[in-house]
Amino acid sequence: MTSPNILFIQVDQLTAASLRAYGDTVCHAPNLDRLAETGTVFETAYCNFPLCAPSRFSMAAGQLCSTIGAYDNAAEMPASIPTYAHYLRAAGYQTALSGKMHFIGPDQYHGFEKRLTPDLYPADFSWVPYWGDEGERDTNDQRSVLVSGVCERSVQIDFDEMVTAQAIQHLYNIARSDDTRPFFLQVSYTHPHEPYLCRKEYWDLYEGVDIPLPTVPALSANEHDAHSRRLLTDFNMLDMQFADKDIARARRAYYGSISYIDEMIGQLFKTLDAIGKAEDTAIIFTSDHGEMLGERGMWFKKHFYERALQVPLLMKLPGQAPTRVSTPASLVDLLPTFMGIATGDAWASEVEKLEGHDLRQTVGAAPEPERPVFAEYLAEATPTPILMIRKGNYKFIYSRFDPALLFDLANDPNERTNIATDPAHSERVSEFEKLVADKWDIDTLTSDIVDSQKRRRLIVEGYKYGVKPRWNHAEEATDEVIWYRGDGGYNEWAFSFLPVKMSAT
Repeated sequence: MTSPNILFIQVDQLTAASLRAYGDTVCHAPNLDRLAETGTVFETAYCNFPLCAPSRFSMAAGQLCSTIGAYDNAAEMPASIPTYAHYLRAAGYQTALSGKMHFIGPDQYHGFEKRLTPDLYPADFSWVPYWGDEGERDTNDQRSVLVSGVCERSVQIDFDEMVTAQAIQHLYNIARSDDTRPFFLQVSYTHPHEPYLCRKEYWDLYEGVDIPLPTVPALSANEHDAHSRRLLTDFNMLDMQFADKDIARARRAYYGSISYIDEMIGQLFKTLDAIGKAEDTAIIFTSDHGEMLGERGMWFKKHFYERALQVPLLMKLPGQAPTRVSTPASLVDLLPTFMGIATGDAWASEVEKLEGHDLRQTVGAAPEPERPVFAEYLAEATPTPILMIRKGNYKFIYSRFDPALLFDLANDPNERTNIATDPAHSERVSEFEKLVADKWDIDTLTSDIVDSQKRRRLIVEGYKYGVKPRWNHAEEATDEVIWYRGDGGYNEWAFSFLPVKMSAT
């Protein structure tokens, strides 16, 4: 048997609800629409950590972040943890990465044979959180909504243009190569991650289109759960009421960014066809996490509400008929799925106990609605681990610091009614609490996180003296790059863009 090639496309901060495959009626993304129409749509797919780097770490390792010790955007991904790139190389694949992976630490390959681009963000401990004493942090704020709309160029556009160009060149290089191994190529974009900015040609796709406002408008402080209040305070957005025109502008630019990425993806598909690999290449598309996009007055991620947690997951395998799968899935399923594609078997790791399942086995099989999905939030703006279990129609969110949340997603898809204190659901709450206790040793996890933060904070303090190390791929400590490396304010960097120059009339 000849193993198929695998093209894995990942975007950043794309909520599933923004694509037509998941019910949206506005988004212009013909290439993703065609992928969904001809492949498999996983109707309920979650990230396992609603934050960039940890989500990618758990996805790559097929294990939860609490297991591998990767707790936040500045936690080292251990070089000793096998990733899908390691497993695939051992199975005879050539592996390459073009784009963002957000690896933290000296190992910037983690099984990839080739890295085609640098990364967008720092690979050191610059962004380490510090529970109990966050201090003044450089975080998201109101500018993301108020400074939104059209731009000519941004660093994020620079990055994704480079990602596409390098990925296309790599595919042509493969076609000319004598290397007969099947390929695994991960192409990882930063859009539609905020700032909510897009080029005019993609903005214009939505001219005259009624951009929907949030289904649940901004809530007052006392209507929010405890973690939402902390996040909004951290973003300086608590009780902030943005004007409808500002919300619509930010959302339109978000759609424009999706359309931009869709065109990049179309270029990848055309290249596969040009080199004669379209028919023997499996294509998987997803995002690292979702985006609240103004629902409940919240933006970005870092919470377990559906918009932040649910991601699109599309898969097209050679020779497979289009279908939709209702069995819940999550990003830790990707490693065993890739290996199942590679081997053609019901694969299982002989090295580690992995968290996920081979999603190929759910295609055409009877739905398993009770399959549980687990997620964690262990980073900033919380004093304790926050843990999530989705099982059946119910989502349970637990921490020792905040009141529990329980939502019946079938009858309350907007998650407005917390039924955790409803006596009618007391038995269900007890069952979820037992699942939490069986899954996580919260005392040990909390202690490990705090100790890790202290160690990394000490290391960051030492960066103030002498030359700051640079672990980023193929960079020296003194190299000047346009990517963010933890020097200066993140927002000042992110909002430095070329405005559209309007011609005189």
